[in-house]
Amino acid sequence: MTSELIEKSKKHLWLPFTQMKDYDENPLIIESGEGIKVKDVYGKEYYDGFSSVWLNVHGHRKQELDDAIKRQLEKIAHSTLLGMTNVPATELAEKLVNISPKNLTRVFYSDSGAEAVEIALKMAFQYWKNVGKPEKQKFISMKNGYHGDTIGAVSIGSIDLFHHVYGPLMFESFKAPIPYVYRSESQDPCVCRDECLQALEQLLEEHHQTIAALSIESIVQGASGIIVMPEGFLSGVRELCTKYEVLLIVDEVATGFGRTGKMFACEHENVQPDLMAAGKGITGGYLPIAVTFATERIYEAFYDDYSNMKTFFHGHSYTGNQLGCAVALENLRLFEVEDIVERVAEKSESLKQLLNTLYELPHVGDVRQLGFMCGIELVQSKETRQPFLPDKRIGYKVSLKMRELGMLTRPLGDVIVLMPPLASTLEDLKEMIGIIKQAITEVTSRVLQ
Repeated sequence: MTSELIEKSKKHLWLPFTQMKDYDENPLIIESGEGIKVKDVYGKEYYDGFSSVWLNVHGHRKQELDDAIKRQLEKIAHSTLLGMTNVPATELAEKLVNISPKNLTRVFYSDSGAEAVEIALKMAFQYWKNVGKPEKQKFISMKNGYHGDTIGAVSIGSIDLFHHVYGPLMFESFKAPIPYVYRSESQDPCVCRDECLQALEQLLEEHHQTIAALSIESIVQGASGIIVMPEGFLSGVRELCTKYEVLLIVDEVATGFGRTGKMFACEHENVQPDLMAAGKGITGGYLPIAVTFATERIYEAFYDDYSNMKTFFHGHSYTGNQLGCAVALENLRLFEVEDIVERVAEKSESLKQLLNTLYELPHVGDVRQLGFMCGIELVQSKETRQPFLPDKRIGYKVSLKMRELGMLTRPLGDVIVLMPPLASTLEDLKEMIGIIKQAITEVTSRVLQ
């Protein structure tokens, strides 16, 4: 039956962000999970080293989350949010506003991080139209940025590998530089930060009259390689957006809900966004719920008599789904009673020490970390920072070796990602770092022989 299932997957499935030829050569089907480990159809266990793509909080089969879904299922699974609401969606909105930056007072539900960003773009665009400044239609996004895979999110993205093929479908946006300290000429965080802020201010000075909003990932650029911004960069961006009357959209889809040691990463610099997208960890990694937060000022620009046509015409069938909102409510309760954010902040210090031991390896060029978001950049030469040739696929080969050793992750090029569930213990983290170290050593020594 197991081999039959593998063949079915090869015959019928088309997996996301996957070259299916790679999958056919190295198929994997997960059957179950317990705690921070998952098990495949052959019974082999793996550490969930990337939190099932950056979203698992408490581990798999958390009893309280399972029970929350069962309780809601005994009442109703779903009803629409178009023109009405439901109990868990209403209660969750209040909870979310209470834990978010204080100027964010409104919650708009969706199903994925990409859609949450798409909603923020449409809100920003229509906001200026509603307040009588329809000329403000353009967007600024950051180089190396990633916000999801819908057309609007792709249009403000800037990772050529993912986005260039869709160029004819995309709207144009201004691209501003982002500090990538390891790859900068100076390798000085302050110099790199200030140069990028100066370039952004010049762009805003020239074009602010036509710019609706600037979108930016919060402190950490995820898909481009876990690039951690120098201290003061995000707050500097906030100041410039305020100065030039441009809305700030902060993408907290990957960084939100405790992942960086704060409930939301923008709290590290006390940044108050105008719009904020969040998802992934909102349900503890159980069900697809995402949200777009907005300020009251933005909300009020849409509030009018229907005949004035200021309504925000956006929504999807499962928006505000009761099962998802119910498990999200229980997830947030667990955040409180188990002190999840505080524990992540504490464990992050020990994780940093463990990660630093990777510098002992001859092909680890840079290790970047904020909380439980970690990226290990592999290079051919430490001295020159020379990368491996792309066709060697070092990161991919290391991830396959890690799978063999009992841990799952997905690399970003030659950046090895460690994004463990927030419930991981120090012993778990030591085990995972050990697997990463062994896999990097074996693969790089073999390739360079």
